[in-house]
This record gives sequence, C-alpha cells and structure tokens, in this order.
Amino acid sequence: MNASAPTTPGLSRTLGTFQLWGIAVGLVISGEYFGWSYGWASAGTLGFLVSSAFVALMYGTFIFSFTELTTAIPHAGGPFEYSRRAFGPVGGVLAGMATLIEFLFAPPAIALAIGAYMHVQYDWLEPRWGAVGAYLVFMTLNIVGMHIAASVELVVTLVAIFELLVFMGVVAPGFSLANFVDGGWAGADTFSLASLGGIVAALPFAIWFFLAIEGVAMAAEEVRDPQRSIPRAYIGGIVTLIVLAVGVMIAAGGVGDWRALSNINDPLPQAMKRVVGEDSGWLHMLLWLGLFGLVASFHGIIIGYSRQMFALARAGYLPRVLARVHPRFHTPHVAILAGGVVGLAAIFSDGLVQIAGQTLTATIVTMSVFGAIVMYILSMASLFRLRQVEPAMVRPFMAPAYPWFPAFALAAAVLCLVTMVYFNPVVASWFFGGMGAGLVWFLLVRGPRATATDGH
Repeated sequence: MNASAPTTPGLSRTLGTFQLWGIAVGLVISGEYFGWSYGWASAGTLGFLVSSAFVALMYGTFIFSFTELTTAIPHAGGPFEYSRRAFGPVGGVLAGMATLIEFLFAPPAIALAIGAYMHVQYDWLEPRWGAVGAYLVFMTLNIVGMHIAASVELVVTLVAIFELLVFMGVVAPGFSLANFVDGGWAGADTFSLASLGGIVAALPFAIWFFLAIEGVAMAAEEVRDPQRSIPRAYIGGIVTLIVLAVGVMIAAGGVGDWRALSNINDPLPQAMKRVVGEDSGWLHMLLWLGLFGLVASFHGIIIGYSRQMFALARAGYLPRVLARVHPRFHTPHVAILAGGVVGLAAIFSDGLVQIAGQTLTATIVTMSVFGAIVMYILSMASLFRLRQVEPAMVRPFMAPAYPWFPAFALAAAVLCLVTMVYFNPVVASWFFGGMGAGLVWFLLVRGPRATATDGH
C-alpha cells in the first residue's frame, strides 16, 4: 500500500562485531559500579553470591536463546517484533511497551547519578543540570550517526572495564576471606531458611548486574553481518560481564566490613578508600574514570530506547512521526529527542514524587527492571511459539540445549517477577496499570490502523 511505504531513508548498516560487543557490555556496565551492593543488605555476601549465580545462569540461558530470535529476525524492534510475529499485534504491543518502559526509565536514573558524580567534583554544578548536560551531549552523538555513537560507546566501555580491573588489582592486597564470609548468610555465619528469604529478596539487585544487555537486539538493523556478529557480541558480552561481576563483588566484600557498603551508591570508591586512603591518586583515578561506567550505560540505553520507539512507530503502534529517520545521518532523530523529553521530565520530577516512600529515582529503576523481566518472559514464550508455528524459519543460530535453556530462562524470569511483585507491590501496581492502560489505548485507538499497516 503506497500510503504506508517509507518516505524517509532507512537505518545504515555500519556496525561490526567489536562495536556490537562494546554496546552489549556498555549497556550494562554501570551495574558493576553501583546498585548491586544493596543485595548484601538482605542476602549477605555469600547469599548474594547465590542470588547472582542464579541470575547469571538465567541471563546466560536467556542470551543463548534470545540470540536465536535476534539473528532470525534482525529487526530494530527486537522483542516487540518477535512477540508480534509469534502472538500477533497484542503480543507485539505488550512486549513493545515492556521494552520501552525498561529503556525509557533507566536513563534518567543513570543521568542523575552522572549529575551527582559531577557535583562531587564540581560543587557549583547542580546534579540535575549535570544530568541535563549528559542528555544533550549523548542525544547529539546518537543523532549524528550510529557509527560515531558506537565508536564512542566502545571507547567509553573499554575505559570502564580498565577501571574495574584497576580497582580489583589495587584492593587485592587488602582482601581477607574472613571479612568476606563474616555474617555472609544474611548476617548469619551459617545458612538457614531466613537466609533463603534474603537470597530471594536480593534477586532484583543481582539483575542490575546484567540489565539491558538485550538492547543489542535494537541495533540489529544497523549491523553489517548480523548472523555472525550478534552471536559473538552477545556471548562475548555476557562472559565479560559475569567475570567482572564476580571480581568486583569478591574484591569489594573482602576489604573490611561489607555491611558498611551495602546501602550506599558508591561501594567501589569506599572499598578502595579502606586500602589506599582518602588522598591516594588511585582513589582519585577511580572517581574520575568510574564516571565512564555510568556514561557507557547511559549512552547505550539511548541507542536502545530510540530504536524501540522507531520500530513501534514504523509499525503504527506509536505516532508515525517517531519513525522519521534523519535524511543526512540516517538515525531516528525524532525518537531520540522524544525519549529525551521523557527523561528530562523525570529528572525534574525527582524529589517531588514519591511512591511507597521511595524517591522517583528509586521508583523508576524498579520500573525499569519490571519492564525487563516482563520482556524476557514474552521473548522466551515467543521462541517456543515460533518453533511451533514457523519450523521452517531460517535460524542462523539455534538455541543450544533446546528446550531446556529457554525453559530455564523463562521459569527463572517468572520467579524474579513474582519476587519483585511481592517486595514492590505499589510499584508493581503502577507498572501493570500502565501496561493495561497502554493495551486498552492500543486496542481502541491505534489497533485498527496498526493492524492494517502491520507490514513495514
């Protein structure tokens, strides 16, 4: 139908395997710097190792399974397109909304952390304006070209990895196994049923180690050789992140009383301070280069949310204007800017809105995790469905150990979702209420048009 034919340029295929690996790791690496240590408060160091091992296994089996979908359907919509193909428009809109919530709600929280970090270095710079500056810089980089954006992401990610390795090396002389295991089972020295409860409660914080790695799928239309590059980037990315997560946890937990690090946003600098002192050049280097971890994730997630909005709009699930591609740079510039507007609105609402006693920053992080878990469930369900209804589909990469790997990933994601609902009932009601309202709006307003123009 001519009316639905594209009138703007398409996305350019400029990404190679190494750049894609940089995006995969960069999307997540801020989770190695902060957020995860809150899991120690409920699970202890040893209990949180169990939580993290379970989540790492979930993500490992998920990524091996998710790669089958990404290489078979290399589409900018990622999970939205997989669920739409498996379950029709309703499945597509549910997966699309969940993914969009994940990728729209994470950047403002990270931007506020960047602003707070800059405020420590320059006390005259108000954190919110530092966050605004981060949005302006990295939205601009995303607009001027995917090749430039991916190259910046790769460099920033490599610096962030280097800094984590430096941290582990510098604190190693101060490591004590006795410190790490002291009260390691939720405050106790031995495992008990109470420890099990703490391990389950800590699952969302373990998820923070790996959240958003699936965003690589949203760059699939911009990869030169997706069938080869995507599996290598995903597998290399998850292995890199698991190694870093284990190293950071053990190194930080063994240099003193880990309890003092369990409720703060800067566990790595505080752990290093115990070993080298407050005036050490190593500590100052960590404070400066640690910013690269936040920047890498922030920049990468902008890539993810803009491609998801672009794909939803191109299919008619969001206003068509969001599907416009810049005539010169071949990037979804309107979607990039629209996501920035949402993020900036959240930034200036921080401190004004509280849900269940949490600031908006804490709430939007939790909302982001809800979106991710629901998307994981729908993606694994789509894998099973497509194996049944489209057995002849070309699948350059097949999920190993099928059906066990995707089945474990699906079951683990369901367990995490149940856990999150139990421990965050108010945020859960907001999340599912928003999903329900979005579905009703789609069925009543956008559904007929989206179904009529379901192709792209």
